[in-house]
Amino acid sequence: MHELSLMMGIVDQLRKSAAENNIKKISKVMLVVGEMTMAVPDALQLAFEAFKEEELFQNAVLEIRKEPVRGECKDCHHNFGVEDFAFVCPNCSSPNVRIASGRELYIDYYEGD
Repeated sequence: MHELSLMMGIVDQLRKSAAENNIKKISKVMLVVGEMTMAVPDALQLAFEAFKEEELFQNAVLEIRKEPVRGECKDCHHNFGVEDFAFVCPNCSSPNVRIASGRELYIDYYEGD
């Protein structure tokens, strides 16, 4: 379960940012997770629960927004949703495709006092 190590890194970033901004309690965290990260949202939620004993995160809620895999054709510039990891442009059939989204894993924002 690599989600626990991912969450440890996320929590470290939150601790650092909260300290820099004089925030004593975090109430909400919005995390963006791309489908290509293979991170399972339920496992991330479970990993986040492990940190709730810490005063900073006691009543915090973790929300996760899944980012779908999208491609952009380098030939015709068509932007499209990627199904079953088939990186072929549905508009011109070119395999010359750039991954436009789906690899994200970041804290979009957090709220606290």
